[in-house]
Amino acid sequence: MAEAITVARPYAEAVYKLAIANDSLAQWSKMLQLAAAIAEDAQMKLLIGNPVISAKQLGELFLEIGRNKFNTEARNLMMLLTENKRVTVLSQISQLFEQLKAQHEGVLEARIVSAFAMESKQLKKLIDDLEQKFKRKIEAQVSVDPELIGGIKVEIGDEILDASVRGKLEAMAVALKS
Repeated sequence: MAEAITVARPYAEAVYKLAIANDSLAQWSKMLQLAAAIAEDAQMKLLIGNPVISAKQLGELFLEIGRNKFNTEARNLMMLLTENKRVTVLSQISQLFEQLKAQHEGVLEARIVSAFAMESKQLKKLIDDLEQKFKRKIEAQVSVDPELIGGIKVEIGDEILDASVRGKLEAMAVALKS
């Protein structure tokens, strides 16, 4: 996984710089998501690993599936990725591009895990509080994990805010052992 990210990073950064220069972040976001979806298709995965299919044929197939949804630069990127046998990292390229785009737009991605389903008012208040704390817009991905027992756990980048009962019990156990 880390190797795929390492391979994908230069492509994502190059596409990001091109998108900034052409003021086309949203367009590139859609094109990369489409390309990643094509690469993740089960039938396409069979063709990607097939030695009988040439890089040119694979690239042309990508372009045919995407039809008019890819601009000239995206078409060139698809052909470059197929020639260099890098189609398998399209998903990582798309993810890294989205991270760069979010940073540019001043948006932080948060992963919120709650012991119980949160009401929309509670979630809105939590997101508002996080936006004030981090002084940036927050896009939240919310999930439920009953193993937390109670409370919530928030992950933003490499920062973790653990206000769960389970987290407090684990901290107490560590304190008692030392």
